[in-house]
Amino acid sequence: MNSEEEFYDAETGPKTLPAPMISRSDYSVWGILKKCVGMDLSKITMPIVFNEPLSFLQRMSEYMQHTHLIHKACTLSDSIDRMQVVAAFAVSSVASQLDRTGKPFNPLLGETYELTREDEGYRFITEQVSHHPPISAFHAQSLKQEFEFHGSIHPKLKFWGKSVEAEPKGTMTLELLKHKEAYTWTNPFCCVHNIIMGKLWIEQYGTVEIENHHTGDRCVLNFKPCGLFGKELHKVEGHIQDKSKKKRRVLYGKWTECMYSVDPKMYEARYLTSQSPEPETEGGPEVQETVAVIPGSALLWRIAPRPPDSEQMYNFTRFTMTLNELEPGMERLLAPTDCRLRPDIRAMENGDLDTAHVEKDRLEEKQRVGRKERSNAEEEWLTRWFQLGSNHHTGAQDWLYKGKYFDRNYTNCPNIY
Repeated sequence: MNSEEEFYDAETGPKTLPAPMISRSDYSVWGILKKCVGMDLSKITMPIVFNEPLSFLQRMSEYMQHTHLIHKACTLSDSIDRMQVVAAFAVSSVASQLDRTGKPFNPLLGETYELTREDEGYRFITEQVSHHPPISAFHAQSLKQEFEFHGSIHPKLKFWGKSVEAEPKGTMTLELLKHKEAYTWTNPFCCVHNIIMGKLWIEQYGTVEIENHHTGDRCVLNFKPCGLFGKELHKVEGHIQDKSKKKRRVLYGKWTECMYSVDPKMYEARYLTSQSPEPETEGGPEVQETVAVIPGSALLWRIAPRPPDSEQMYNFTRFTMTLNELEPGMERLLAPTDCRLRPDIRAMENGDLDTAHVEKDRLEEKQRVGRKERSNAEEEWLTRWFQLGSNHHTGAQDWLYKGKYFDRNYTNCPNIY
């Protein structure tokens, strides 16, 4: 591995939003959710003040915040080395959720979002392909034909009295084209605690299995639940095994901070010594990790600090703050369904809650009317950029990119705004 600097998240963009986060202190979520214990919340309308000024489609694009890890994996000649960097990418893709207690706007049927980052060497497109159940499909591709990253997410939200649990149903597929490899995995569960009272906090938990369908290598990551005294909070531990099931590397860290890789023998020796390693503090005040580094470990990824005023900006990273930017000349290039053009999200980002509420109601009513008209005419909704098919690597049903979005032919795009 090279110097540590390349493993930091690359975050660029503005350091602020047009307006700070709108206060929620005068609103009670309990009054809304007290009748919803155990229910799927996807059909429950929440006051807009509990939202953040992004669509769920934009939230999905945050997977690409750590694309430098994919580029790194593409350069490695050893499959185990590639797997450990892919595993770090899978962990880092949920890192931006820390303290993100605002709910993204539900995408409208047919809504899209595109993101092109020439500096990071990729372009990304996502479409809301179903409303009931809500399903969002995405596809990212390297500008140099090095990789493709795609999948579809059917988020299921449930309220359990004091917490809201999100199950991100759907498979992630990463293809490293030069190596003719495909990796698949599903994301961990996410839970927001203290919904009724106290400080909101987030944990990720569950087992994530990453499979290399070409070599048979497999990585198993355990996102640990908080536990009774919070000692396991944010911890991730796992291992990589080859096709003969021999354990090759142990991975450990926290999804909020960093991930390391170490030889299994070195990891096991840690538990045979009475003295635990001290938490790493190298790097000055900006690096305040709480992960005890085992001697001989290699750093795979380390998170970059958020902007100083992130708490007043919905706990966004710098990358996230760029996602709703509408630069001069951009509007004529975007599809008319792009969520940068949604007036309710734009109003909320500008701090105009009243306009955001009115526009959200108008858009949702327009969507209901359209659904009723199609039902009366016995017409099916036609997706524009994705189609239902089979994942070539798992055989499971999946939404696959049809291509041609970036040809900029928006004929037949629906009028959803």
